[in-house]
Amino acid sequence: MASAGGATSAVVVGGSGRMGRLVREELAARGFAVSGSYDVDNVDELDEDAPAADLVVDFSAPVALPHVLAYARRTGAALVSGATGYAPEQLAELRALGETNRVTWSSNYSLGVAALRRATAMVAEALGDWDVEIVETHHGRKVDAPSGTAKALLAAVDPAGARPVVDGRSGIVGPRRPGEIGVHALRGGTVAGTHEVHFFGTDEEVCLTHRAASRQIFVAGAVAAAGRLLSRPVGFYDFDDLMFA
Repeated sequence: MASAGGATSAVVVGGSGRMGRLVREELAARGFAVSGSYDVDNVDELDEDAPAADLVVDFSAPVALPHVLAYARRTGAALVSGATGYAPEQLAELRALGETNRVTWSSNYSLGVAALRRATAMVAEALGDWDVEIVETHHGRKVDAPSGTAKALLAAVDPAGARPVVDGRSGIVGPRRPGEIGVHALRGGTVAGTHEVHFFGTDEEVCLTHRAASRQIFVAGAVAAAGRLLSRPVGFYDFDDLMFA
């Protein structure tokens, strides 16, 4: 549904947050008509009252998911979700929405991080018997750990989810278990996001690193993904599918 001026209409969930404000600005800069912004005080309007739009962009929190899903089902809007901290069953709901709507979800909309995931999978396959440690660093106000991106990197190393994972070591922990993957979260200051994947072999190490200088890279990637999503048929799409396929 285009606006009266012909622009693609969009609503933003979590629109008053730091990411949401940047998303609204980026959408407007790229010619979208931002017709609504929803937060904790009015998110329930999405269930029945919020006007229909072509696109909903969600950078809120898992608690808003039922309202976002209700809106998408009611209006047929395409959904770009960047909310993190979802439980597996919530991610399954997002994937199921792809049966009727155009949907993409990513824990990180940076093109550089998408490339990092691909590189991580390639290195993990080539160095299959090396020890792996994943370290993520974020600002002190981030509420979930490890980050969604760290989880995605873990999946790139171990797609089957079969290897043992530790998220901290203290005391007499004994020698490292074969195949063990360490995932560690650092918090402090105003860090937008740093992710490192360390591969340790005998007498050598490979470290893949991505550093975000600002949140704008995630915003630009999400809005670019929205543009591509709107040109696709109904379905659930990974960010990589949209940007690299």
